[in-house]
Amino acid sequence: MFTEILDRFVEQSPVSVMFRGTLENAVTPELLDEVFATTAKRQRPSELLFSALVDLLGLVVTRSRKSVNEAYRVKKEQLTVSVTAVYDKLQGVETEVSRQMVRQSASRMARVADRLGANRRSLLPGYCVKIIDGNHLAATEHRIQELRTIGSGPLPGQALVVLEPRRMLMTDVFPCEDGHAQERSLLPQVLSTVQANDLWIADRNFCTTDFMFGIAARRATFIIRQHRQTLRYELLGARRKIGRCATGTIYEQRMRLWDAEGNQKNVRRVTVKLKKPTRHGDTEVHLLTNLLARTADARAVADLYLRRWTVENAFQELGQALHSEINTLGYPKAALLCFCVAILAYNAISVMKSALAAVHGKQAERQSLSGYYLAGELAAAYHGMVIAVSADEWTRHFGSLSARELASILKTLAAKVRPDRFRKNLRGPKKPRPKRTSGKRHPHVSTARILGQRKPQKANAVKA
Repeated sequence: MFTEILDRFVEQSPVSVMFRGTLENAVTPELLDEVFATTAKRQRPSELLFSALVDLLGLVVTRSRKSVNEAYRVKKEQLTVSVTAVYDKLQGVETEVSRQMVRQSASRMARVADRLGANRRSLLPGYCVKIIDGNHLAATEHRIQELRTIGSGPLPGQALVVLEPRRMLMTDVFPCEDGHAQERSLLPQVLSTVQANDLWIADRNFCTTDFMFGIAARRATFIIRQHRQTLRYELLGARRKIGRCATGTIYEQRMRLWDAEGNQKNVRRVTVKLKKPTRHGDTEVHLLTNLLARTADARAVADLYLRRWTVENAFQELGQALHSEINTLGYPKAALLCFCVAILAYNAISVMKSALAAVHGKQAERQSLSGYYLAGELAAAYHGMVIAVSADEWTRHFGSLSARELASILKTLAAKVRPDRFRKNLRGPKKPRPKRTSGKRHPHVSTARILGQRKPQKANAVKA
């Protein structure tokens, strides 16, 4: 099927071949350069192509290289520009370019995921479920001249990310260069993408009158946790007890909302009275929805909202398995581009997981596979594989495949993977941290002496 060299990687590291093949098909240089040419307003195509810049960041995001500068040294002969030119272009890439890169590549990967059987039954039949949440990029180093005299941590930006749980792909992103901006300021951009029969699930930061009225006006639906201070509302009728669930007791009540123009809308408020308070001390969670009761009863609404943690887990995977936030990239546009490249890698890994689940079934269920171990395999083998296998060969084998053909090859490669190598380690509940003695008088101790005081364990009695 492949050349002798590529066949060796197929046998020794098939997941690396799956990852590279997926990117070669869905995130082609032609696509990236076209996105840049049609979207960028200030920058213009130059000797340093946008596709080459994304390829460079890909080495850092997948942890094949530790920094942009190290990745540049590896690619120096191919880039034919100075490292200063690389950083200059990085800090000028417009956020809309980064966003369109994610949107268009995700659209291609979605077709492959559908062919792999990832198009599972929707969480709510008849609706396209979308989970939205914000991710604030961590503070960077103080490398920019204006930041060197500031003691506070400089925030390079944030982004709202849309995850479609049916395929487990991040299909849209709304980057914002202002790290201190309120997430609600980005909601008008989100509203422009809402389509009929969407179901938007969001936390209380997204609970605004304009957002909920805007979703309903577009014949879409929502399940949003209520914020205490952002709504004008009136409770209607008595609260009815529905029953118990795993996290507490469920109640339901009708509610009337008003917008700034005085327009009214009736919604359902589903309340979960929690067995244990949240980390913020909340004893009740109120969920607002315009779904009809015959479409989703109160228990279904509560269950759907719990799926919001899916996007939280995805953010955790971005941070732990992939290098999505490079603390040396202080300029907002550069930091946000890096974050979006990490989303590309996350989506490619998600397609890999779909292929593994399609071939191995319960042995490779998505929730049991570790993105950390998969990314570790990529970091170990990816760069050497790219050196050993020419770019022309990747293009010849994967570049022009249809979604059906790529899905077929991914299944063939997935059959060579041992799922147990990438399975998550299950751990028991966390034990409470024991109280420690003060270390003021003795800031250091000898581990060997402490272990020497350990009492020998009694041998287990052998039963007759």
